[in-house]
Amino acid sequence: MAVEIERKFLVNGESWKSGHTGTIFKQAYLNSDAERTVRIRIAGNSAFLTIKSKTQGLTRQEFEYPIPVADAEALLLLCETPPLEKYRYRIEYQGHLWEVDEFLGENAGLTMAEIELSNEAENFARPDWLGEEVSADKRYFNSYLSTHPYCRW
Repeated sequence: MAVEIERKFLVNGESWKSGHTGTIFKQAYLNSDAERTVRIRIAGNSAFLTIKSKTQGLTRQEFEYPIPVADAEALLLLCETPPLEKYRYRIEYQGHLWEVDEFLGENAGLTMAEIELSNEAENFARPDWLGEEVSADKRYFNSYLSTHPYCRW
């Protein structure tokens, strides 16, 4: 069983962007129930089906499977809402990988950074562009943003 332990932060400024190239992500949800989400994602030239359990603290079960891009494109048409789009940047910082998402469309103006940890108490260095932690704020879950876009807050 796969486990995801993730912390999310808002991002200040654009200094993090220097020298990094993002990958376009398009994703939507077949199910965004509070108990579980079923997501379809196209990331560049790859596609995935992902199932996540309800978050307990900072931890949840996560099952991710590669699928053909053509299948993902067809499944996106079956989703609850139109796809959420963003650029994802992968940034190494002092031994950890940060994934910085710069949202597009109705979520434009929102930039978040995520870090996956091996346990909830793991220490990590915080880049100077890291802002407020929003790990426990469900408004910043992608499944929530797909139905309640940032521009409407």
